[in-house]
Amino acid sequence: MKKIVYAVVAVVCVAALVFLAYRFASTPEETQNPMPAEESQTQAPPDVENDLPAEDVVAENQDQEVPQNETYNSPETLIGKSAGGTEIIANHYGNGSKEILFIGGIHGGYSFNTVLLAEKLANNLFSDSSLIPANIKVTIIQNLNPDGSYVFMNNASRFNSLDDSEKLNIRTEGRFNANNVDLNRNFDCNWQPKAVWQNKPVSAGSAAFSEPESRAVRDYAQSHSIAAVVAWYSSGGGVYSSSCNNGILPETQTITDLYAKASGYPAYKNFESYQISGDMTDWFAKNNVPAISVILNTSEDEEWDKNWAGIKAILDHYGK
Repeated sequence: MKKIVYAVVAVVCVAALVFLAYRFASTPEETQNPMPAEESQTQAPPDVENDLPAEDVVAENQDQEVPQNETYNSPETLIGKSAGGTEIIANHYGNGSKEILFIGGIHGGYSFNTVLLAEKLANNLFSDSSLIPANIKVTIIQNLNPDGSYVFMNNASRFNSLDDSEKLNIRTEGRFNANNVDLNRNFDCNWQPKAVWQNKPVSAGSAAFSEPESRAVRDYAQSHSIAAVVAWYSSGGGVYSSSCNNGILPETQTITDLYAKASGYPAYKNFESYQISGDMTDWFAKNNVPAISVILNTSEDEEWDKNWAGIKAILDHYGK
């Protein structure tokens, strides 16, 4: 009897071994040695068409070659951070030797329409590079005062429901950076510790260029050869030449007249409504860079058609 049992057990064992051998031989190789989970998660999905870094994708979409050793020709440059720690970005379009600098949002939420204007210009140039003459590079600082802009944006959802005095209070608070400094009083042209805006005293900072935002503009300008500067403000309506105790540069007067004629804003040689110290475009003038201040009619509308006509006049002038 024992011999029979042993014989049955032996047959069963042999059959089991034969079955296991057959299954192992027929199993696909990848299931015999599965990839560790963390490695399989790093595989790109099969439908990914472009795995370039983000900045290279943008450059490719612009259909322009970005030299790796010239970072200022990349689609955007981090030029600094605000007093509140927000990044300040300069966007670049075109690869010409003449660089035109456009600046929006120096007064943040008080002139939020200038941020919208700068953004619209950036979007237009990004979508149609043929708008830029071959010898021109356009640089746009869309929002020089993100701290002040945040004040406005934080109240944007209820802004239209407020009365005029409440709106003005929000916009006024949004004029300054996180240090409560008026950035257009912080540049090194006749800087004074006690500055004014209209009939109101405002902080000009502890010294010229005490604020990181104004230093960001200074450092970028000093490290690049800027052909001309257009800075947008609101409100009042007009194109103003810059100067800093040395008269108006002939080229400044030329671009003042060009922008004014094309846009329909009146042209002015000097801002005479009240005494300004530490002005940004005047600092450019001090350093022999042609610069104009374009003050929009209102603080709500970006007045695109007027300003696009002025912008094109400047691009055409330097594109010759």
